[in-house]
Amino acid sequence: MNFVEKESQHFFHTYKRIPLDIDRGEGVYLITKDGTRYLDLFAGIAVNALGYNHPAVIAAIMEQVQKYIHVSNFFYQEPQLALADRLIAASGFSKVFLTNSGTEALEGSLKLARKWGRSSGKTTIFGLTGSFHGRTFGSLSITGREKYRDGYDPFLPNTYILKFNDIDDLTQNINERTLAVVLEFIQGEGGINLVSREYIDLLARLREQFDFLIIADEIQSGIGRTGKFFGFHHFGLTPDIVVVAKALGGGLPLGAILGTEKLDNVFTPGSHGTTFGGNPVACAAGLATLQEILDHGAMKNAESTGEYLKRRLVELMGQYPELIQEVRGLGLMLGVQMKFDANQLAEDLRESKVLVNVTENTVLRFVPALILSKKEADTGVEALRTGLDRHLSAARRHQQSSIHI
Repeated sequence: MNFVEKESQHFFHTYKRIPLDIDRGEGVYLITKDGTRYLDLFAGIAVNALGYNHPAVIAAIMEQVQKYIHVSNFFYQEPQLALADRLIAASGFSKVFLTNSGTEALEGSLKLARKWGRSSGKTTIFGLTGSFHGRTFGSLSITGREKYRDGYDPFLPNTYILKFNDIDDLTQNINERTLAVVLEFIQGEGGINLVSREYIDLLARLREQFDFLIIADEIQSGIGRTGKFFGFHHFGLTPDIVVVAKALGGGLPLGAILGTEKLDNVFTPGSHGTTFGGNPVACAAGLATLQEILDHGAMKNAESTGEYLKRRLVELMGQYPELIQEVRGLGLMLGVQMKFDANQLAEDLRESKVLVNVTENTVLRFVPALILSKKEADTGVEALRTGLDRHLSAARRHQQSSIHI
């Protein structure tokens, strides 16, 4: 029984896996058991910010493993405290709660918001169309993509979906009963869509008028990916709560909720908790990851290499206007909107030994490690060019065969 058959036999069929038998990772490359090297341009879906087997992360993990792997949150733990120090210093927020994952962080942020608004009678929480916040019920309740919600209703009460970047819809629905608006400033799963400046400015004015919370989902866009520590730093608005995960743990499961001073005393002992959240090994890896991103140039590289890669992709759009509709994003969080289903194109890139991810069926999503070089970016662009040429050739052959028929 091969690895594909074994997976099919043993697992619930929830993933459409890429048929590669991975042996190891090195930097921005994945290597299969037959020795084939693949340039990985989606990095564990934006998790592996420093690529594979980064020496600083490995050293931090090994050092902590030899001390203790788990002791529970009944104890003070130096790796947690050190990580919290760095997160708060880098973010400017006041308090942190550590979790296992992004969706758990989002769930915790909803609980924090509910508890904060309880005395005022605020109950309504809004998500936005095109959003994705995780697979748990609270996260799904404010996720604005039907493919993830289908079959799981009813959802949490008093949760609704607003139209992304729709000024009129926002104005008509926000009022004194609004508790929170949850948004990705840059939507990841939704296709690398950026919130508009007009929408953010109005949201800020409405928050001042009605005193609700803005919850920023930075699970994918945070921790330096866009060339700034958080995606919202590009938009001139500071949210009340931020949730992060993915890149935070350096490849290990780790998420966090960050809150402003107005939320400092909302959670009290016993009102929220987690068994594994803030695992000391994950925290050690997370601290090493933050140090590399903030102190050793990875975030600056995300900005400079991201600008370079985006420029190359825009040039490619000019050369293939019949195939590419738009290039959008910030830093190393980029989307190429195709004018056709991009899944076959991703397979063509894989044949060129380049791995990219497709979302919304038509968007190639580039979220590589923040250590990606310009030379490696060029490799990805040239593989995409080859794939586009192949698509054009196939389309022309189909057109010619149709004419002959």
